[in-house]
Amino acid sequence: MSTADILNLSQDAVFQYMRSLYGEKVKIQRIWRLGIQSETNDDDLKGFGYGCPYAIAFKHDGKTRRVVLETMRPGEGFGHDHFSDRAQVLIWQNFAFNKLYKHVRSVDAGCFEDTGKIVSIGRGKEYFILTEFIEGKLYHLDLDRLKETGDISELDMNRCVALSDYLAEIHKTRYNSSGLYIRRIRDLVGHGECIMGLLDSYPKEFAYVNKTYFVDIEKVCVEWRWKLKERTHRLCQVHGDFHPWNILFRDGVDFTVLDRSRGEWGEPADDIAALTINYLFYSLQKYGELTGIFDSLFKLFWENYLQKTHDSEVLEVVQPFYAWRSLVVASPIWYPHLSVDVRVKLLNFAQNMLQIDRFNLMDVNSLF
Repeated sequence: MSTADILNLSQDAVFQYMRSLYGEKVKIQRIWRLGIQSETNDDDLKGFGYGCPYAIAFKHDGKTRRVVLETMRPGEGFGHDHFSDRAQVLIWQNFAFNKLYKHVRSVDAGCFEDTGKIVSIGRGKEYFILTEFIEGKLYHLDLDRLKETGDISELDMNRCVALSDYLAEIHKTRYNSSGLYIRRIRDLVGHGECIMGLLDSYPKEFAYVNKTYFVDIEKVCVEWRWKLKERTHRLCQVHGDFHPWNILFRDGVDFTVLDRSRGEWGEPADDIAALTINYLFYSLQKYGELTGIFDSLFKLFWENYLQKTHDSEVLEVVQPFYAWRSLVVASPIWYPHLSVDVRVKLLNFAQNMLQIDRFNLMDVNSLF
C-alpha cells in the first residue's frame, strides 16, 4: 500500500481499537468527517484518507463521549515525505499536548496496518493521533467577521488580550538547554516545515519575485541563525503554531488551543509572530496597510505582552519568525486567491524584516 493511497477504514476496525482503549462495553454511535455537515453510520468509511480528521461518538459507562482521529497528509513536502516523518510528529504530539495549559487533550497515538486494521506502533504503516473532541469556533472566524464588517467589539479586544495573556503565562516557564535553543533556531531556518521547506514549496515560475529573492532570503536567514543562537537564555515553553486556525473560542474569552507543533521548548517570538502576522494579513486585505481595527488589535496584543513579560529583547529576535510567517501567508499554496498588491506587500515585509535590528511597532507600514 502506498502511503498516499486512500485507506478503507471499516467501522469494525474503529470499534476494535476503541474497545482496546476503553474496554469491552464500548458502543460506537457515529463516525463523521469533521468539516462535512452530514454525519454517517456507514459500515465502511470509504472516504477515509490521510490528513482527514474524523470525529467518533461512542458510549462508555453510560456516558456519550467524542474523540477525534486524525492523521497527517503525506506527499506534500514540508518534511513530511516519509511515513517516519509523520510518525515522529504525531507520536510527539501525543506526548506533548497534555503538558500544555489549555491545550486539547490527547488520548492515544497508534497506526494502521496495510489491511486497515488499527494496531499499536510497531507494525504500523501510517500513524494517527486520537484527541478529545472540543466544542468552539475557530478564532479566524472572528477575524473574517472583522474584515467583513469593520466593527470591533469589546469582546474582540478582550479576546486579543486573553491570547496575549496566555502567551505571557506559558512563556514564563523557562528551560535551561543551550543545545535545544540552538536546534530550534536551526530548525526555523532549515526544517521542512519552516523557512527553507516553505521556500521550496513556492512554484518555480512565480510571477511576483524571481529566484534571487529566495536565495537572498535564505542567505540572510543563515546570518540571523548565527545572531540568535547566542541567546540561549530565552528558551521557554511554547505552543509552536499559535495561529487563528489552532484556537477554539467558546463563550467570552474561554478558549482551547490545538495542534501544538515542533517542540515543547523554543523562542517566544515564534508564538507571537504566528498570531500577530494575521492582524497584518487581514489589515492588508481590508485596508492595504496596517490601520483601523487590525492595527488596534496588533498594538493591543504586543503592548499587553510586553507589559506582562518585560521582554523587550523579543523585538530584537522576532524578525526571522515574522519573515517565515509572512512567507506562509504570501504562499500561493496556502492562499491562492490573494490580490497582487497584498501578496507583494507580504513578500516585501518578509524581506524587509530581515534587514532591521530592532522591530518598531509604530513603523510597520514602512516594511510593506
